[in-house]
Amino acid sequence: MELSPATFVSLRDLIYERSGIFFQENKKYLLEGRLQARIKERNCASYEEYYNLLKFDAWRDKELSTLFNLVTTNETFFYRDLAQLQTFMEMIVPAIMKTNAGTSSVKIWSAAASTGDEAYTLGMMLLEHPALAKWSIEILATDISEATLNLARKAVYGDYAVRNIPPALLQKYFTVLDGQYVLSAKVKHLVKLANMNLYDSARLKMVRGMDVIFCRNCLIYFDEKAKKKIIDNLYDCLSPNGYLVVGFSESLHNITRAFRPLQGNRAVVYQKL
Repeated sequence: MELSPATFVSLRDLIYERSGIFFQENKKYLLEGRLQARIKERNCASYEEYYNLLKFDAWRDKELSTLFNLVTTNETFFYRDLAQLQTFMEMIVPAIMKTNAGTSSVKIWSAAASTGDEAYTLGMMLLEHPALAKWSIEILATDISEATLNLARKAVYGDYAVRNIPPALLQKYFTVLDGQYVLSAKVKHLVKLANMNLYDSARLKMVRGMDVIFCRNCLIYFDEKAKKKIIDNLYDCLSPNGYLVVGFSESLHNITRAFRPLQGNRAVVYQKL
């Protein structure tokens, strides 16, 4: 079974239209490889038939969610990119506490949450901050893939995912069961999980007043036009002077001038102007 150039363009354009994820011409082999098994699972005789299913089937939205999971890489683990997390705790959190002293509340969004490792890491770090003991902590964790969100809801992890967690916190917030690490309810209760497509401007209007948005290692999937749309969406979701954290290899340079870059602890974060 081979993906013809014409069908590749049709599939690529459909994915882009619905998610903003863009496949260059030289990535045809990647799309072909990742969809091959799924096409067989759906009993489609060709890539063309699968494209028609995505366009016209009554359950196409559910299938698109599966497709997005197949074409994105969900590489994640607890305490990933520690320098950024330290900047969050040492620079951003104190600033938020000063700004929100009247409400004693903080709202954070993990915007490409995958299996929840990032959101739960933030939850543990905030729970460990004594000055936040009486604060209201809300963490929204969203992803385009329902499959990874289901794993986040279970919050059961293997050795690889938890390898960077400080031993004392691993013992405090996890229970070992059959060789797996089960996250405590205390952390899980801080996090609300939801399916969300960052390219869907209408859906993102439901998210407002965030103090910090983590959108790390996500922009790499989008072309410049889609990046600008997504960053504009995230800008609107932030409270005045709110913060945006993108991946180490990502930058807002040439995308927008609506944020001020701030340097802290070997990591750059962005503040809404």
